[in-house]
Amino acid sequence: MSNGQATLTVNGAVAEIVFRNADLGFMDRAMETDLLAAVEQITQVPSIRVCVLSGAEPGVFIRHYDLKVLAPQAEKMTARKMVFTTDRPVPEAPIHIAMRLMEGSDTIFIAAMTGTAMGGGFELALACDLRIVQAGAHEYGLPEINLGILPGAGGTQRLPQIVGQSRALHMTLTGDTLSPDEMVAAGLASACVDDARAEALVLAQRMAGKPARAAGHIKRLVRQAKSARPEDFADERTLFCDLMVQPEANRLLAEGAEGSRQITDEP
Repeated sequence: MSNGQATLTVNGAVAEIVFRNADLGFMDRAMETDLLAAVEQITQVPSIRVCVLSGAEPGVFIRHYDLKVLAPQAEKMTARKMVFTTDRPVPEAPIHIAMRLMEGSDTIFIAAMTGTAMGGGFELALACDLRIVQAGAHEYGLPEINLGILPGAGGTQRLPQIVGQSRALHMTLTGDTLSPDEMVAAGLASACVDDARAEALVLAQRMAGKPARAAGHIKRLVRQAKSARPEDFADERTLFCDLMVQPEANRLLAEGAEGSRQITDEP
């Protein structure tokens, strides 16, 4: 099945979602929608045991959410004088629903991080069960603070579950990104290899051959050992929107959309 920016293929018990956006590999609304459609199809087919996610653009998994989308959205929200508080949670967008389905499914999701993944791309990888990174000059992390916003697709909740509160605070408060080797050292990736997609597909075939019921139970038990509450994710979405209507974020996002600022630049 081809959904434009997210192509789903199924080979027996193993599925693969490949992301492609010729505009530097950014995530946008179309990619969100395509991802959700693919995940919904996968999670409704019990015979699909493992799914590998990878990027088609050279050196990129998903770079980050497109600032040319976020900046105008922030301007519109600000112009409407929208106010956000955690007692009125912001509804889930397609990306949030897709991640929730991935985590709750018996299907094992492996992120083959074939290159740079920051912001929303990194958050999608965090929602996967396993991550494999590709050797090279790639950047991984959550540098949203440099734009006056915060990770709004689960990053503040999932990152500390993997690396601990202190490391998660350091990464998100500084906006520092990690190299492939640092990803492995931090426990965020299980391996750094020359070809992340090929390695992930081999691992997927191996896992697909394990007893299905046992695998499903193991995934459920390990994930519930450290899990954020649904209301915590709602707070994150809501406070993300609160920052989107602040003047500083409007300015920084606009600069990013114009190309005069990179997401990794200090404000």
